[in-house]
Amino acid sequence: MISGKARLAGVMGWPVSHSQSPRLHGFWLDRYAIDGAYVPLPVEPENFEAALRALPKLGFAGVNVTVPHKEAALGLVDEVDPVARQIGAVNTIVVKEDGALAGFNTDAFGFMENLLQTCKTPPVLDRPAVVLGAGGAARAVLASLIDFGVPEIHIVNRTIERAEALSQSFDGPLRVQDWKNLDQALEGAGLLVNTTSLGMTGKPPLEISLGTLPTDAVVYDIVYSPLKTSLLEAAEVRGNMTIDGLGMLLHQARSGFEKWFGTLPEVDDELRQHVLKGLNG
Repeated sequence: MISGKARLAGVMGWPVSHSQSPRLHGFWLDRYAIDGAYVPLPVEPENFEAALRALPKLGFAGVNVTVPHKEAALGLVDEVDPVARQIGAVNTIVVKEDGALAGFNTDAFGFMENLLQTCKTPPVLDRPAVVLGAGGAARAVLASLIDFGVPEIHIVNRTIERAEALSQSFDGPLRVQDWKNLDQALEGAGLLVNTTSLGMTGKPPLEISLGTLPTDAVVYDIVYSPLKTSLLEAAEVRGNMTIDGLGMLLHQARSGFEKWFGTLPEVDDELRQHVLKGLNG
C-alpha cells in the first residue's frame, strides 16, 4: 500500500508497454517495504521535453528513459554525469531538490556488475577483450571496460568506419578490426561481448566462428530475448563460461532505484525469475 507521501518514479518511452522496468522496480519496492510507486509513462517524442519539465511539478523523484528518448535526454537535462556524456545517452534522470534535472547513464555500471557477479574475480579482464558492434550499447561496454583497466580492447564491426569513429571518441587502449579479421582478434582474448542486435528475437542470427577463442574466455551477450542466444549456445558447447544480458538489465536499474528511493537493491535469483516471468508473458 502506498500513502500520500509516496515517492514517485517511472519510465518514459514510446512505446513503453514492453518495458520490464515497472515489474523490476515494483519487486524491489515490495521487498524493501518502501512507500513508493514506479509507473510506465508513454511519451511521444514531440512531447518529451514538456514531460521532462513537468516532473518536478508532479513531485517525481526521477525517471528512467528508454527508446527513443535516450539521446534527446542528454541535451535536455540541466546536469549531465561524465559517464553519460561519454556514452552519449541518458537512461536515468534524478529530480534534485531545486527542481533541476540530473542525467546519468547506468548501462556501463550494469554491464560490469553483471560480469563481476557472475565471474566473481575474473582474471580474464587481464587479457584483451573483443567487442562486437559500434552502436550505443557498445559505447557503454567500452566505457566500462576502459574504466576497469582492460589492457586491450578490439572493436569489431561490419562497417569499419563506424568502429573507427567510435574508437576516436574514447581515450583508451582501443583497436579497430574489420569483421573479416575476427578470428585474429579472438586469439588470446579473455572476453568476447556481443553488443549488436544479431541473435535477438526477430533479428538475423549472429553467425561467427569461435574456433580461435581460448576455451577459458568468457562470452557475454547483452541480448536477453532469447535468454540463450545462438552465440551463447555455441560457447557453452566449447566449454566457455557464458553470461546473458538479463543481468545487465537488472543491475543497471540498481543505481536509479537508490537515487530515487534511498536503498541500493540486490540482484538475486528470486528477482531474476520474477522478471523472466514477465518476459515470457
